[in-house]
Amino acid sequence: MIPRRAKSWLIISLALCLFAGGVWITLGYNRSISSELPVLAPESGKPPAKTGAPAPPESVQSPTAEVYSKRVVEYHMDVKLNEGNKLQGTQTITWTHPGKKTVNELYFHMYPNAFSSADTTFMKESGGKLRGDVMPTDGYGSMKFTDMQTEDGLSLLHRMQYVQPDDGNIKDKTLIKVRLPKPVKGGESITIRTTFEVSLPKIFARMGKTDDFVMAGQWFPKLSAYEPVGRRGRTIEGWNLHQYHGNSEFYADFGIYSVRIRVPETYKVAATGFPTQQAALKNGEKVYQFYADDVHDFAWAASPDFVYAEEPFSAPNVPGVRIKLYLDPAHQDLKERYLFAAKAALTNYSKWFGPYPYATLSIVVPPKAANGAGGMEYPTLITAFGADDTTPGYDLERTIVHEIGHQYFYGMVASNEFEEAWLDEGFTSYAEDKLMEQEYGLIPNLPVQSGLITSPAPLTQPSWKFDSQNQYASNVYTRGKLVLLGIEQQVGAKTMERILSTYVKKYRFKHPATGDFQKVVEQVTRTSWADYFDQYVYRNGMADFAVEKINVSTIEKDGKKMYESSVTIAKKGSDFPKVPVRIAFEDGHTVTKHWDGREERITYKLTYTSPVTWAMTDPLYDIVLENRHMNNFLRTGLDEQVKSRWNMSATKLIEAVFGGLSW
Repeated sequence: MIPRRAKSWLIISLALCLFAGGVWITLGYNRSISSELPVLAPESGKPPAKTGAPAPPESVQSPTAEVYSKRVVEYHMDVKLNEGNKLQGTQTITWTHPGKKTVNELYFHMYPNAFSSADTTFMKESGGKLRGDVMPTDGYGSMKFTDMQTEDGLSLLHRMQYVQPDDGNIKDKTLIKVRLPKPVKGGESITIRTTFEVSLPKIFARMGKTDDFVMAGQWFPKLSAYEPVGRRGRTIEGWNLHQYHGNSEFYADFGIYSVRIRVPETYKVAATGFPTQQAALKNGEKVYQFYADDVHDFAWAASPDFVYAEEPFSAPNVPGVRIKLYLDPAHQDLKERYLFAAKAALTNYSKWFGPYPYATLSIVVPPKAANGAGGMEYPTLITAFGADDTTPGYDLERTIVHEIGHQYFYGMVASNEFEEAWLDEGFTSYAEDKLMEQEYGLIPNLPVQSGLITSPAPLTQPSWKFDSQNQYASNVYTRGKLVLLGIEQQVGAKTMERILSTYVKKYRFKHPATGDFQKVVEQVTRTSWADYFDQYVYRNGMADFAVEKINVSTIEKDGKKMYESSVTIAKKGSDFPKVPVRIAFEDGHTVTKHWDGREERITYKLTYTSPVTWAMTDPLYDIVLENRHMNNFLRTGLDEQVKSRWNMSATKLIEAVFGGLSW
């Protein structure tokens, strides 16, 4: 999922101007703005809108014989969209035990129950807000089983119990345990038949119904992931059990989905996978049949207003995929921009991270009123932000590029987003920036982004342990991305490409952990990265290199007046190699030193015909993991009280501005 961007960038630009102006006026350091990077690329980066022939009917496809995952679970489901906001569904689930220990219970995620009241864990943690959207006061939704039976017809309804392993909140019903009448041994399979009902909330937090638009994300009872020994470093196998939290997204085992979707006859449906037959009209309904394999989730959207377009696409690592657009009418003239962004993403990501293995990629553009469903990823299906502005800026492309990146790190690599969200969001944000720079000329302002990280936290902590949505986003998205860039700075772009390519190809369909990624970094570079990961990943480290003091005295040497200057640099944060230090003299001469940053501080002593007038650490803002730039610069002779007062005032100003950001 991508956080809302527009407001963020507006405030970033404002704060940057305030910061630059304050430094210029107060410190007298006139940094040239000629090297400032563009906020927006030229209009030539946007492909012109084209008019073409009417779109053909949606293509019908068949499953292939290729198997990419272990396919632990198989779902056969039938769901009907009734009048109002009701879904009625049946499912036959076959689960094959991937471990060795005997299992006596199954666990199901009941995600729609997160929106059943103000007392659920999701609502309490989020405050009923997500990415600027607010839960409608009359928009609650829920889910319940109406029947559950074994293959032999034995009812399991009386064997159910809601559980709350994370916080003990008895009013949270997003995870349910089902005690089995017969244990399941390792390698054995069990089949369960259920019927269920969903009351869709008004669209909020990726799912629901608004007017005629439906976003069915996390809409069915979904089996929890079962982790064998060795997956994600586990030494004892077992279920991975978590409730639906305010910040958390999802994690499940790979499998097969065969889903029949019945909607009113005027509706069009977009879904994970592909239709295996043309939609049929029957008894006033339109009936779709979708199929997907080697995926760990299934989502669909429906609307009578979709403007449909489809194009086949292939590239060197994309053997053949059908890109499908389900456009809100407000954006129907922007078809070519969506397609161009999708093709660029598929082409480059498949080159960098390996082949895209699926036959389809569907893009849903919700209406403005359903923006809560926007900017989200599901296997082979993504959502753009709601269609509002008919001449949008590059947020349109950025959202598509970001969500398609998730097809790799969320979809194929499939890390645990409950516990290690940075392995998806941070990696996807890193890839997004690379592609947006290459294809659209948009270069991120990394010093400002690092400055947003006012409350760093360990990246491997569970998503609900972050203090707020802002802290979650600034760490999981931004700091996670900067950690990867910090590695790239030390090994070079080519080696970083090899690291990521090796990681994704090695762990496709295998659910890796942070430790697995660290091993790949160490294998490719043939060096230990324990200190780096310990400081920046497993703990809350950020770099902070400051000019601590400058002393100047006059001396006489060989009968000439000389100046002996000393410049002390201090390490106030975590380690980072090759810290550049620029020292300027009154006559305009400058020298640049490079400090290895191993000690707590270093003092440079310089004898010259002119006194030192100022010094600055990291003068080009190259250290991406430094988030406190206020103490980088010091001018000789600046009164300590004035310096402290300026630094504190400017810091408080920026913290106040950025504290209101909505992700």
